[in-house]
Amino acid sequence: MSHQWLVAWVLLGASNFAFAADPPAPAATPRVPMSATECAAWEREKSFAASVEAHDAVAFRAHLHVDTVFIDGRGGLTRGADAVTESWAGIISGEELVLRWYPDVVTIAGTTGVALSRGPYWIENTKADADPRFMVGQFISTWLRAPDGQWQVIFDGGGGGRPQPATAEQVTALKAGLAKTCPQA
Repeated sequence: MSHQWLVAWVLLGASNFAFAADPPAPAATPRVPMSATECAAWEREKSFAASVEAHDAVAFRAHLHVDTVFIDGRGGLTRGADAVTESWAGIISGEELVLRWYPDVVTIAGTTGVALSRGPYWIENTKADADPRFMVGQFISTWLRAPDGQWQVIFDGGGGGRPQPATAEQVTALKAGLAKTCPQA
């Protein structure tokens, strides 16, 4: 197991994981109609993921609340936007592994200034001899709306559960099942 895989799993909230002999297909989340405010946070989550896909640390940092807390799979905390950006540098660069994620559902309860986003993520280890080559799991991010109306990640820390090995075909099917637009109410 490469150091990059271990770093990704820890950062995404997986401390104990098991490899299944025949990995299950990634589960599709039912489409839940969302409010306009929830869709705005959904779009911001997509933008956050796009910052990593573009290997853009400045854009990644712009999605973080100054006091953000990222919780790793062992319960360790990284506090502050600059520290999180630094700790994610290897993931943002995408040199040995590629991390992607996409929101399925954003939920706002009570106040319209806090949102919970969740959905699938997938990791590809790009080394020629990688085994497993792909892993899939679920993420959860908590967003806080700033006074200027912009959503910023305040807490992030895996979606519970364990990332599972997956085939290229399963990852392709997962991506094909993603909503292209926010399922607005």
